[in-house]
Amino acid sequence: MTRIITVSNQKGGVGKTTTAVNLAAALAVAEKRTLLIDIDPQGNASSGLGKDTSDLDGSIYHVLIGEKSLPEVILPTDLPYLSLAPSNIDLIGAEIEMLDLPRRETRLKEAVVSRHGEYEFIIIDCPPSLSILTVNALTAARSVLVPLQCEYFALEGLTHLMKTIGLIRSSFNPGLALEGILLTMYSPRTNLSRQVAEEAREHFSDKVFQTVIPRNVRLSEAPSFGKPVILYDIRSKGAEAYLAFTKEVISHEQKGIGARPESPHPREQSA
Repeated sequence: MTRIITVSNQKGGVGKTTTAVNLAAALAVAEKRTLLIDIDPQGNASSGLGKDTSDLDGSIYHVLIGEKSLPEVILPTDLPYLSLAPSNIDLIGAEIEMLDLPRRETRLKEAVVSRHGEYEFIIIDCPPSLSILTVNALTAARSVLVPLQCEYFALEGLTHLMKTIGLIRSSFNPGLALEGILLTMYSPRTNLSRQVAEEAREHFSDKVFQTVIPRNVRLSEAPSFGKPVILYDIRSKGAEAYLAFTKEVISHEQKGIGARPESPHPREQSA
């Protein structure tokens, strides 16, 4: 079965696109047939894989408004097992155009259904907002992966996102599971990072991945070269962290994690 994972957080600057790009790349290195769908109008996931977003013959925008099929816009990447459905600024127009289209919340889901079996993983990178684009991504997904930066107000933003996930379950996708929470921008030298990590593990228990993504210069530099970090500097701490994290994601299939919805607040479920 194809695992469709949406990477989402309504707060910007949390490492969402970095996680989507590097998870997809690491899955490809593990020889998992992977499709990365960029559904963010900024197109950072696309440019992060070396694509010129100003010169696209087709993008996910054309798929959502019904002008092209998903296979018509998919591009190859530098990794043999990784393909990309790119995005660019045109996608802003889709948010307006889709308001009058039928089945506006399920258009991405309908597009990816035909690709089931062709890919082992489909990773969707969302915009940092609750828009019709994010609703489409969450509706199409089997699970949602939440990057959580180890900074002030991180857990407060996470609470809002969990409410959104609950709304999507009740309205469009009752099977949507929480893939897990990934701690990003972690600095072991600061009390704040350690405190946020401890609080996240206390509140969300085993839904927090064991791997943490550190602050890393090479990880920050890689997008400007149009490469995932494993192609830019595989010996960097950032590359090592995303490879370890990807092993956890792959292992979820064997453990049955992400196969069914979890309570947004696991500790409350057992209370």
